[in-house]
Amino acid sequence: MSAFCRDCLESFETARRCPACGSPRVLSHPELTTLSIAHMDCDAFYASVEKRDNPAIRDKPVIIGGGHRGVVSTACYIARIKGVHSAMPMFKALKLCPEAVVIKPRMSAYVEVSTQIRAFMQELTPAIEPLSLDEAFLDLTGTEKLHGAPPAVMMARFVKRMQDELGISGSVGLSHNKFLAKLASDLDKPKGFSIIGKAETESFLLLLPIKKIWGAGKVMQASLQKDGIRTFADLRRRDRKTLIDRYGTMGDQLWHLCRGQDYRNVNASTPVKSISKETTFNDDISDPDILDGYIWRLSEQVSDRAKTKGQMGKVVTLKVKQSNFKSLTRRITVSDPTQVADIIYTNAVSLFQSVQDKAPFRLIGVGISNLTNSAQNRSFGNLLDPDADKREQVERAADKIKEKFGSNAIKKGRSLR
Repeated sequence: MSAFCRDCLESFETARRCPACGSPRVLSHPELTTLSIAHMDCDAFYASVEKRDNPAIRDKPVIIGGGHRGVVSTACYIARIKGVHSAMPMFKALKLCPEAVVIKPRMSAYVEVSTQIRAFMQELTPAIEPLSLDEAFLDLTGTEKLHGAPPAVMMARFVKRMQDELGISGSVGLSHNKFLAKLASDLDKPKGFSIIGKAETESFLLLLPIKKIWGAGKVMQASLQKDGIRTFADLRRRDRKTLIDRYGTMGDQLWHLCRGQDYRNVNASTPVKSISKETTFNDDISDPDILDGYIWRLSEQVSDRAKTKGQMGKVVTLKVKQSNFKSLTRRITVSDPTQVADIIYTNAVSLFQSVQDKAPFRLIGVGISNLTNSAQNRSFGNLLDPDADKREQVERAADKIKEKFGSNAIKKGRSLR
């Protein structure tokens, strides 16, 4: 059986330790050299970046989030041992782990590291399908001759390079389709590398719980459990027509996935559909001036991300959540696609006026959607707002100053509200 060392990348026949460097991190599998669909997921990405940049918190529990009523974006593995997990309300997380270091997200830092990781991926294959800043599918079919090594070795070399050059670890899943590759990447985190081969697919899946089904959310899981379906084996006992009649198109998907069948290609052209940013308040807010300040800061953050990605949006969205957790969303289509904070803000404020009487709010968010590439668009002027072009020019000039002297070099008065 083929094997290789994940530390020195030496290949050999199966052994408990690497004969070259003595490392126990040996990976062996009967299909090691034939599988080519990979999923890579960084380990506690946001928290890892913060620990890398601040060694003083390296051995402490770290939670990325904000505010007593916010939610956890990421928790490091030390905090996860205490029961903290993503999307958990902050007050619950701090009850479980009161000694945690809480850090507000630094999206610009995470985007920068993500861009570096993506560049490493592009050296392996052009067939990359990003799912988020910290995870992606890669199809390495046909790359062995180019790199002189099978996909498994190349993925191990890739995560080793991430660790050595960027100080960020990741876990890899390797299989014969996307569903199984993503499933495998979560089997041995952190710093894991798991393989699910064709020969073992059905036997491996049988005892897995239905929560492992990618795309089946809590509502679908509750519906399945109500129908007596708790494992993949339970699904296997239902025929295809019964599942389709009961669950529609999702039923057909369930029938295939419980058998390890996934015919989707790694789609390198999957577009980003929207760019948004939201914040949850410590206390409900009604004051329109304070909320206006939040709308401006969120518009700036959305604008910064859009400029980084080279995207412009045709639709501006405002989202608010009332104290009873009811969400209200308003949208407006602008005359020309935009990535300018001033234009995003102006439209978001007009949308806010239509929901202002529903205050107080516990959350507010701003976003743009219907995205296009900024290089393919140019503005022809706004007849309803003739000064918009001047404000855009001022903002572009301010961007250059911030790029040279830092993000705090220029601030508008409304951002201080």
